[in-house]
Amino acid sequence: MIELSRRSLIATSLAASAVPAIPASARAGAAPKPYGAVPSARQWRWHGREQYAFVHFSINTFTDKEWGFGDEDPKLFDPSDFDADQIVAAAKAGGLEGLILTAKHHDGFCLWPTLRTEHCIRNSPYKDGKGDIVREMAEACRRAKLPFGVYLSPWDRNHAEYGRPAYVDYFRAQLTELCTRYGELFEVWFDGANGGDGYYGGAREARKIDAPRYYDWPSIVALVHKLQPNACTFDPLGADIRWVGNEDGIAGDPCWPTMPNKPYDQKEGNSGVRGGALWWPAETDVSIRPGWFYHADEDSKVKGPERLIRLYDESVGRGTNLNLNIPPIAAAGSPTRTSRS
Repeated sequence: MIELSRRSLIATSLAASAVPAIPASARAGAAPKPYGAVPSARQWRWHGREQYAFVHFSINTFTDKEWGFGDEDPKLFDPSDFDADQIVAAAKAGGLEGLILTAKHHDGFCLWPTLRTEHCIRNSPYKDGKGDIVREMAEACRRAKLPFGVYLSPWDRNHAEYGRPAYVDYFRAQLTELCTRYGELFEVWFDGANGGDGYYGGAREARKIDAPRYYDWPSIVALVHKLQPNACTFDPLGADIRWVGNEDGIAGDPCWPTMPNKPYDQKEGNSGVRGGALWWPAETDVSIRPGWFYHADEDSKVKGPERLIRLYDESVGRGTNLNLNIPPIAAAGSPTRTSRS
């Protein structure tokens, strides 16, 4: 046992009094100030989803194409036994934490009965023109307590005004319809494919655009956030989520959630940039089949369990979210169901 003298006790007391007092906030366990870029509240919620379903389903399902030209007859869209609940149940059974539907792909065909174009489900045989696939999917997701999101292609190979100012007004009106008619959305997905050949109201020509300047992406993202405050936006600079840079389902190792404050660079997008000024995390998108839409000749090429587990490791395991496409089978006169491995 060590005996303390009166002198040593006094010296110890004097030394203790010289140490600065610990602030009350620190003693209470207050968190330190964050360093660098940090996620917004909606980004933080998005990170927690980890993996969700992409559902590519539209007129391409019936024309057996990946990219429709825009000149399709709406009467070709005729699923005889569409079952939104089955599609949602398959996604949920696979452990997917949300579902994003292609409300409009590059061909311009709309899966909701918009009055802004004739190239839509309103002019199809489905439910005698009174169908609304977006609503059916949104309601099925609500019943299953699965978050719902929409994909809206900025490129429209059908619209006569594509490439001109009038089309951007049309696109914003479409976006407003989707953000105000179908309840809460967790993600709004904008494809990066823009400009090229198309039907364009009968012009049948190629049109090129400067996408960032043409769409004015900051205003588009702001519109989504105004109408759907909890929805993350995908891809352009200013959006909540960036593309991982490939459609193979493979993120960089490591894959940083930060990027420089400049337009997207595909070389940087796969791995991110450590200490970047923006919290701009990556989403890893991949299809369970070789194509994004259902094609009968790919039935033997559906990814199996081993590949899907590896996809999880190469995407979620590296800090990104996995957006796994499960395209429904829907030939005219046959039931609609999802692809399974």
